[in-house]
Amino acid sequence: MSPVNDANSVLAQIRSYQAKISDQRAAVTNDLDGASNTTSQTVNFNNMVGKAFVDSMRQVNSLQSEANAMMTKFEMGEDVPLTDVVMSMQKSSLAFEATLQVRNKVLKAYEDIMNMPV
Repeated sequence: MSPVNDANSVLAQIRSYQAKISDQRAAVTNDLDGASNTTSQTVNFNNMVGKAFVDSMRQVNSLQSEANAMMTKFEMGEDVPLTDVVMSMQKSSLAFEATLQVRNKVLKAYEDIMNMPV
């Protein structure tokens, strides 16, 4: 083979590699564009989960405040049945425990996802 043919062969290989690289770059760019869409979906998911968490915390806090108020009224001698006081305290305790268990499960799931091999 002549040096010119060798040079043309090498040049053809370089051009084919360049075409492959441009195709791969385009694919990566498309993936990144899709990832930014996923990021906005993740942000929406985070906002939704955060709002649900805050709402549940407010409900638990409301139940605990109600139970404390009923207990204070009972201790002050107001006409509050003991069964209502005990029931409100149990409701607030149960709500707190349920919220705590849900939080633990969510954290465990998050840790499992973060430890997954890619």
